[in-house]
Amino acid sequence: MDRSEERSRLIAAAVADIRGIEAQEGVTRPGLERIKARLARLAERTDLFTLDDFPPPRPGEARTSCLYRLSEDDDHRFALYANAAKGRYGTPAHNHTTWAVIVGLAGDELNRFYERTPEGGVRETGRHVVRQGTGVAFMPDDLHSIHIDGALLNFHMYGLALEQLVGREYYKADAHAWAVFPPHSDIREARAPARA
Repeated sequence: MDRSEERSRLIAAAVADIRGIEAQEGVTRPGLERIKARLARLAERTDLFTLDDFPPPRPGEARTSCLYRLSEDDDHRFALYANAAKGRYGTPAHNHTTWAVIVGLAGDELNRFYERTPEGGVRETGRHVVRQGTGVAFMPDDLHSIHIDGALLNFHMYGLALEQLVGREYYKADAHAWAVFPPHSDIREARAPARA
């Protein structure tokens, strides 16, 4: 079996397990912890998930990160992506409107966690650096931001695919206001072709 076939087989097995975890546990913090642990097992195969396999945008491109779609169900559920970045990338505080799990493969991603303030803003409540084999998990309304300074590859998994998340909010700190994220503009197809 070649590397791409092995990678596809392991992705399919992990996503099948994650479907089962959600069916058993529901969208709960304990369930998301189990999903995170399952993705961490997949992330142990660093030989199959490298920046050579999933390169970040090239020098000179406007974006400094991109997503590779590794798996997504026909109903757009259980979407798994590889996030590749070359550094100098960050997001404002935002929610996902669906559950989300991030697990590291290579490099460091600082996650900052927030809560909404009575005045309508955000207050930082904690931090965690995602790196190989570690991760974070979010309920639909949880708030976080990500901050990447160097080359990075990690898994992002969502209960619903990013293109379907039309109500994701982010906090515009300079305007002290909330806004809706535009659709993600750089998702690259990396699913294995269906066999005849």
